[in-house]
Amino acid sequence: MECKQKKNLKMCNCTYPCEKKGLCCECVAYHRRMGELPACYFPDDVEKTYDRSIARFIALHR
Repeated sequence: MECKQKKNLKMCNCTYPCEKKGLCCECVAYHRRMGELPACYFPDDVEKTYDRSIARFIALHR
């Protein structure tokens, strides 16, 4: 499968400097291993806190 990194970067709201930026499959796999969700699951103001926890995601959607 061909990666569409350039297209993905246009939608990526992650503010953390990271080599996985725009490489969604690597980003999702990394955050899954860490028990988190990627930045794109959070609004910009929450993303900037770097709290990518599943608990934070659930709290936002209650």
